[in-house]
Amino acid sequence: MAEIRPFHGLHYNQSVISDLSRVICPPYDVISPQLQQELYTRNEHNFIRIEYGRKLPQDDTGDNRYTRSAVVLEDWLRQGILEVDGVPSLYLHDHYFQYREREYHRRGLIVLVRLEEWDTMVVRPHEGTLAGPRRDRLDLLWTLQANTSPVMAMYEDPGQEASLLLAAEAIRPPMMRTGTLAGERHEVWAITEPGTIRSISDCLAEQPLYIADGHHRYTSALTYRRERRTYSPTSSEKEEASGDEPFDFVMMTLVDLSDPGLIILAPHRLVRGISRPLLDGLLAKLEAFFEIERLPFTGPGVWQRVDELTAGTNEVRLVCFGAAGNDVLLLRLRDSAGIGTMMPSFHSPMFERLDVTITDHVILEKLLEIDPSGDETGVAYCQDRQEAINRVLDGEYQLTFFLEPVNPGLVKAVADSGDTMPRKSTYFYPKTPAGLVFNRLV
Repeated sequence: MAEIRPFHGLHYNQSVISDLSRVICPPYDVISPQLQQELYTRNEHNFIRIEYGRKLPQDDTGDNRYTRSAVVLEDWLRQGILEVDGVPSLYLHDHYFQYREREYHRRGLIVLVRLEEWDTMVVRPHEGTLAGPRRDRLDLLWTLQANTSPVMAMYEDPGQEASLLLAAEAIRPPMMRTGTLAGERHEVWAITEPGTIRSISDCLAEQPLYIADGHHRYTSALTYRRERRTYSPTSSEKEEASGDEPFDFVMMTLVDLSDPGLIILAPHRLVRGISRPLLDGLLAKLEAFFEIERLPFTGPGVWQRVDELTAGTNEVRLVCFGAAGNDVLLLRLRDSAGIGTMMPSFHSPMFERLDVTITDHVILEKLLEIDPSGDETGVAYCQDRQEAINRVLDGEYQLTFFLEPVNPGLVKAVADSGDTMPRKSTYFYPKTPAGLVFNRLV
């Protein structure tokens, strides 16, 4: 199903950049203005200048964040700060990180994957996208003609054939190794032997790929391909298109669905901008669909009690803070039929019982009249429960809804059903960095 290819990767020249941890950066979608500034000052060659450059007040069509990224890329190639591998390679990437005081290790394979339209089900999404981020990544593609950060996708490897092949490659010393920064470090190997590349590609060829992180990047790559074909200067060029043009592929990091380092956090919802009448009436509206248990926020062991009540159950249970003074509300769904009538049409029964879809489509959209897919000021997302509580207590937000993290198997099941969850339903932790290896489309 999925066609996987090696490529001539671009990466930092380690004879010039000795500490790679100082120059790689997160992907664009988690870079706040504060983090962007920190990355600019961390190192003069930090990849932020290519991945997600600054906007300036005087930006215009000829000089903007995208054109400046293109200038930086060409300058760094000319100066030897970046280099291109002469042999097409698959890149094995081991990502070490800390989570809850334990070290984890996630193994990925950085490759090119042939772009497939969604309806082929070769590449399967699990979340929706927004127009703004799609436009941003498309503008970068047109100007830079490069995949700067990989789409992260999952695959099944039931016989562990791919895993064994990759483990054999990791025996030798890596071509690239970073220092440790903020608890994260990386090792990368280039796999160049054609027979090994063919064996790995064959292992994965019959499997669909499930996008974990990078829906906007993949969607923008699809649009870029369509536009490149449409805007070919002559009709003869369109006819001669081989289907093997650089823009027919996108860079991905592929991770085994059973990888123990595949950690998914829940993006809790923070909400503000709710009118006083709607906020005052929320509790009564919730009681129409949920059994509500109130737990004093300052009570002993309240969060242990919440975790006990929400863990290991097939019932839909949501947790809310801010709707009833200093009480934590535990919501147990009792009217699934009524909830179903408030969901968007043409979705599976599984979709209707996800806590994220009930939170977004029923509570936020219907009861509070907020569209989380379009309101970027009224709804925020936070993976840390205590931080979310503090932001409500400080008055920055009025409410927070805590979601339970999903597992990779549920992500696969939703994608296999043809459904997509609301945006920001999952947070794969940590993000795969930008700047280790990237791909030019020229």
